[in-house]
Amino acid sequence: MGYVHDTNFSQWIPPTAFHPVTGTFTFTAGGVTDTISLHRAAANQTSVITIPIIVPSNSAVDVAGLPNKGALLKSIEVDYEITIAEPTSITWTLNKVKRGADGAVAVVSAITKTDTLAAAAAKTVDQHKQTITITTPAYVENDEYYLLQASIVAGAGGTVNDFLGAVANYTFKA
Repeated sequence: MGYVHDTNFSQWIPPTAFHPVTGTFTFTAGGVTDTISLHRAAANQTSVITIPIIVPSNSAVDVAGLPNKGALLKSIEVDYEITIAEPTSITWTLNKVKRGADGAVAVVSAITKTDTLAAAAAKTVDQHKQTITITTPAYVENDEYYLLQASIVAGAGGTVNDFLGAVANYTFKA
């Protein structure tokens, strides 16, 4: 079997895998024919949408004990639309969850990242592609996973949003 080291792997994550909390959410036909969307109805409240980052993981480590196979997670792109009323804010948080051993709880840690869209630009009524770039990319170990969260603070206008999907970009090594 040959060696693979491809720096341009991507994985689409459908909106049906997103987990919304607080608000009225429905899966709807997208604004473009033959697409789907996670639709957030207008409401003056804060909603959180969690996106599981689904990429290959591995338990292999190098001589220093660092992971060296599977997916080297580099960035995540999220396609969304704000169709009615600009929200007060949209904040993006990327967390790594280290799975607990039997009888132990999982440990969540925030990952340092940058967002391509500044806070003011990310909340305008328009179509958006927010790219979350991880400051220090890391191979995903088999005992951890990543979750990206969007916290939408809706003002008095009760913003309406459609989330169309996400793409995880990574280097794959096997």
